[in-house]
Amino acid sequence: MAAALAAPPSSGLTTAVCAALSVSRASLHRHRAALIAPPRPAKPRRASARALTESERDEVLAHLRTPRLKDQTPTEVYATLLDEGV
Repeated sequence: MAAALAAPPSSGLTTAVCAALSVSRASLHRHRAALIAPPRPAKPRRASARALTESERDEVLAHLRTPRLKDQTPTEVYATLLDEGV
């Protein structure tokens, strides 16, 4: 692809270069367009509707950081806290 990009687009050799390198002309044109296009701004991601609130997250982390739950898997922690009614 890099060798095909090295050929100037106005030279008229695009078809021959792409055929010789087994590269699609459409891919070459898309790649060239992406190189000269301005970068797209990153869209801020919307929080999931199922995400925990900050207070809930802090509470969960406080439980997970206790010494008695420190070495347990998430499934074991869930079962332990469920048994305790938390």
